[in-house]
Amino acid sequence: MTDEPRLTHVDEAGRARMVDVAPKPETARTARARARVRLAPATLRAIESGGAPKGDVLAVARVAGIQAAKRTHELIPLCHPLRLTAVEVVFAARHEGAQAVIDIETTVKAFDRTGVEMEALVAASTAALTIYDMVKALDRGLVIERLELVEKQGGRSGHFVKETDAPSVGAPRLPPATPNADQR
Repeated sequence: MTDEPRLTHVDEAGRARMVDVAPKPETARTARARARVRLAPATLRAIESGGAPKGDVLAVARVAGIQAAKRTHELIPLCHPLRLTAVEVVFAARHEGAQAVIDIETTVKAFDRTGVEMEALVAASTAALTIYDMVKALDRGLVIERLELVEKQGGRSGHFVKETDAPSVGAPRLPPATPNADQR
């Protein structure tokens, strides 16, 4: 017997597998993820004024993030399809001297047998990629950076909060994970 952690998505022969979550209890699960988009100040001004060539950049990126969270199991091979109860995508834009930044923060909730970290990360990355797609004609130098899980709650591993120096988009820390009456 070894004390080393065992990879759960690998069988005894070392082959990739989807974990059987049937024995796990259904509990409230929540995860927050963050991504950052660095862009030219003129590009951010175009986004803020509604002058981007493809329309309302942040509205489209918000919907793309929500849709991506709902379809994570179709994109990441070993993810389970989950019953999501909420997906939120929040943006905070600011000018930083010769550059501008859009911070993206996603919160995903479910009442299920496995966590929603991947859904939150896929939502944040897809929202960032959508911003790129919407403004690439204006700013080929746009950079997507710092995709990270910020916080997760629920399940056997409990509550995790990442120590980070990145500013928060404004979402408060997660409340204790308790199911609503309609989720029981």
